Amino acid sequence: MEITLEIAELTVAAAKNSALEIGIPMNIAVVDYGANLLLFCRMDKAWLGSMDIAIKKAKTARFFNIETGDIGKLSQPGSPLYQVEISNGGLISFPGGIPLKNNEGEVIGAIGVSGGSIRDDYKVAAAGADAFKKINNITKENSV
Repeated sequence: MEITLEIAELTVAAAKNSALEIGIPMNIAVVDYGANLLLFCRMDKAWLGSMDIAIKKAKTARFFNIETGDIGKLSQPGSPLYQVEISNGGLISFPGGIPLKNNEGEVIGAIGVSGGSIRDDYKVAAAGADAFKKINNITKENSV
């Protein structure tokens, strides 16, 4: 399964609703299997500087198929991925990027969120990822 525009829109809508609930305007990006930007949303008054960060969080999560916060732990001095954030045109190694998986557990894209604290960014990205998972389960049930 690939991420369609419709599924990306539903994923972003869930993340956006989460951002509205906490009252923080966010930048939200969804990338596809190849880490290509599929959909981007800049909420009104979201920080301009966070646009690039949201996109890079999504790409980072897809490039390595793990959450960006986990990459941060692995990229500390003395760790196996030390200084990885300077590769691939710049990566983000703090929370807010989450891989998106199909029903077989394969990573087929990622969501990245930026605009608040890393705790808020993660919460909003997780809301989008959770919605993506539910959408996939509905899609699977309807295709059986």
